[in-house]
Amino acid sequence: MRRVLGRMVMAVGVLSGVAAATSARAEIDVAAVRGSVLLAEEPAGAVSIADAKAKLTPTPQPVVVAGRIGGRGTSPFGKNEATFSMLEIPADDHAAKPGHKPDDCPFCKKRAANSPIAAVSFAGADGRVIPLDAQKLLGVAEGQDVVVKGDAFFDPKLGIPVIQVNADGLFLRKAK
Repeated sequence: MRRVLGRMVMAVGVLSGVAAATSARAEIDVAAVRGSVLLAEEPAGAVSIADAKAKLTPTPQPVVVAGRIGGRGTSPFGKNEATFSMLEIPADDHAAKPGHKPDDCPFCKKRAANSPIAAVSFAGADGRVIPLDAQKLLGVAEGQDVVVKGDAFFDPKLGIPVIQVNADGLFLRKAK
């Protein structure tokens, strides 16, 4: 009896959490967020992820960084949150060849494995990450080149070579 009751309480707790998350997503005004975050013009002074990483400290500071939305063998997008990861934009046109598939290219795989990463998040007025996928919220896609503006930090003592960007602006570069 206790086991059944325990499972029922757990199920109610899970359903309550799902309902709260669904309710929070329903309250998000996607058009308003896009209007406040998406930039009509590319911000000046964008640097590569590697250059940003070299200049950043553990104390957050303003940054404008360019990158390509992507992950290392996983989805770059956070589930039910306005986050994504970015890798360096290749300096050459290797990947621009017709029919090129970066996932099948040993050169691209090696370059991605050595690329610094930026973890980008968008927070609401309450300071919490917006609980809606970045793809739905911002209309972004994996492989898209973007410029992100916000406050960033990098702490080499953490042991992970990832810069953290708390973004307040996003420019979507047009495909070449």
